[in-house]
Amino acid sequence: MEKTLPPIPAKRYFTIGEVGDLCGVKPHVLRYWEQEFTQLRPMKRRGNRRYYQHHEVLMIRRIRDLLYDQGFTISGARNKMQELLQNERDKKRNGEVMLDGVEVLEVDDVDLDDFEDGQSSEMLEEGSAHWLQVRRELFEIRELLAFG
Repeated sequence: MEKTLPPIPAKRYFTIGEVGDLCGVKPHVLRYWEQEFTQLRPMKRRGNRRYYQHHEVLMIRRIRDLLYDQGFTISGARNKMQELLQNERDKKRNGEVMLDGVEVLEVDDVDLDDFEDGQSSEMLEEGSAHWLQVRRELFEIRELLAFG
């Protein structure tokens, strides 16, 4: 049942129909999963319409993978999701970057301070300044998510 899912557009909110298309499941399945997975809580507006955020779409894809591709039961998938979310909380508590597919660069604070002051360091190789900027932006995003 391995099916390539479309990329998730850069939008703030998605309707249940859009999420169904993005995740390869029908809307009634999404409504059922809301009852089974307490972590899944889309915002509800007028007429009880559901609006999902990017992180919820990713969560639904993870649930779908556990159930459809890895063969977990609902109960097993629920436990696995709780375990995964606890691991992410632990990483956050330890100050680790939680974004999948992003390599964490080890950079001395001195280099980061120099870069933030707008000074280029002779010690940085070409291209390293780019990754240093990416790292700084990831830390800013992490701070925003911590208060979100």
